[in-house]
Order: sequence, then C-alpha cells, then structure tokens
Amino acid sequence: MVDVGAKQSTHRVAVAQGRITMQPATLALVTAGTAKKGDVLGVARLAGIMAAKKTSDLIPLCHPIALTRVAVEFEVLEAQSTVVCRATAETVGPTGVEMEALTAVQVALLTIYDMCKAADRGMVISDVKLLEKHGGKSGSFVAEAG
Repeated sequence: MVDVGAKQSTHRVAVAQGRITMQPATLALVTAGTAKKGDVLGVARLAGIMAAKKTSDLIPLCHPIALTRVAVEFEVLEAQSTVVCRATAETVGPTGVEMEALTAVQVALLTIYDMCKAADRGMVISDVKLLEKHGGKSGSFVAEAG
C-alpha cells in the first residue's frame, strides 16, 4: 500500500457512472417493480452503497476509508432500454474515493443484472467511468463530455 500518512486530510468527492442495457420487456419489469426478485433499483441502490463501504476488501492495496457519504442514483432511458447508474462517494481524509464510487456503480449494475437475468441474459453493462473527482493534492478532475 502507498503510505498516505503524511498527506493532508481534505474533503474529497468522486462521481462515477455506468449503464446497463436490456430488452424493453426487461426494463418494463424494472420500472413497474414486478421483477420476480423484487424492487430492482431499490436493492441495487443498497448493494452499491454497501459495495462502496467494502471497496478495500475487494481491491488489493486500496486503503480502507471512512466514508462520510455515498449516494447511488438511477436514470431510466426508456428509448434506449437502458438504466444509467451514478454514484457519489465523499470523505474527509488523506486519500481519494474514486475506487469507492466506481465500485458502487459496478456492483449496483451487477445487482440489476442478477435480479433480471431470468428474464434477459443478454443485458450489457458498459461505459463505467469516473466522471469527476475533487480534493487532495492533485485537485479536481472532470471527464470530457462524450
């Protein structure tokens, strides 16, 4: 692990995003709340939050972080038969929260897949990326649009 003991504690924020595309009938199950396993987006939100809290258990050499906030939000794009997931992670500490935000997105999307796979095994998870990060010595990063 990298030694972060001498680094200054600052407020740090990271936002990540990804998407899952599925058949229109599968998306209808998600939005109607009628999937066999229950409330897909509610369970996926909790899974993403829990995953952010466990990131250091999953990613070797990733520091355990005392998160002050994790938010997982979904946007349904009916015309594209897609659910977009966006996760925000925050802390005050000596190291960033990019991995926590990215992990939250990945696990939330995997949870959607798991809860809907009986209806649609062809779902595709894609475009997982860091959108922005703020705080720390390196300052801010905002991904280019597109």
